[in-house]
Amino acid sequence: MSGVWVFNKNGVMKLVENPYNQSTSSESSSSGGNQPQRLRRKILVHLPTNDVVSSYGSLERILKGLGWERYYNEDNADHLLQFHKRTSIDLISLPRDFSKFNSIHMYDIVVKNPNVFHVRDM
Repeated sequence: MSGVWVFNKNGVMKLVENPYNQSTSSESSSSGGNQPQRLRRKILVHLPTNDVVSSYGSLERILKGLGWERYYNEDNADHLLQFHKRTSIDLISLPRDFSKFNSIHMYDIVVKNPNVFHVRDM
């Protein structure tokens, strides 16, 4: 069981299992209209060009320009893309499916590439 705990004005909390798919329900309006705020989708922005990273192809081109190389590990080859720098111990691990690329992965990239990327609300 995973999700986000949401508190209403009465102090009652409930677990919202997938807040991205939360729709307006009659239950929340009947309990005083206390709807949980929808989470905003995040985007990764390449600061020097102000371009939104919209695919792994564009991200890989940027990372290669910064000295990152693809790291091939047979154990994770089917579900992870990984990048490493020869000059550091850092490793960026991303889900192979870009639709599963989320803010946790974005912030990992930002931390390992300061002043190059930024995460913004869409």
